Amino acid sequence: MNYFALMNFGGAAGSSGSSGTAGNGGGFGMIIMLVAMFAIMYFMMIRPQKKKQKEEQAMRDNVQIGDEITTIGGIVGRVVTVKDDSLIIETGADRNKMKVMRWAVGTNNTANEKIEAERAAAKEAAEAEKLARMEESKQKSEAKRKKSKKRDD
Repeated sequence: MNYFALMNFGGAAGSSGSSGTAGNGGGFGMIIMLVAMFAIMYFMMIRPQKKKQKEEQAMRDNVQIGDEITTIGGIVGRVVTVKDDSLIIETGADRNKMKVMRWAVGTNNTANEKIEAERAAAKEAAEAEKLARMEESKQKSEAKRKKSKKRDD
């Protein structure tokens, strides 16, 4: 049986009178189009989701004692004890202790604050370096002007 003839949706599938060469490209083109669509779906939807899940799991695995976390239910607390699959956190001013599972950690606020502080420090350092370069170029241009004035005199 000719499989290309069966995939040809535009022609008569399985008609014995056809030579089998006129419309075979349509079925093969359809397969290529489906593969291309699956590849696009994979790179646009599935791959970014897996990457995000890996980052979240790494964040949950790196929770340490003293970190302030927010659970997926919205509870904010400071980690007191870390176990294999659970954490004990203190919440509120009266220091209530709660046991939560690792998978329930939504964000690590302490790590987020560290990242933001590092970004701010890097930005300030870049601005300071830019100002230093501007000052240096300004001094060089003033020195060149003084040299040219001395030559003219």
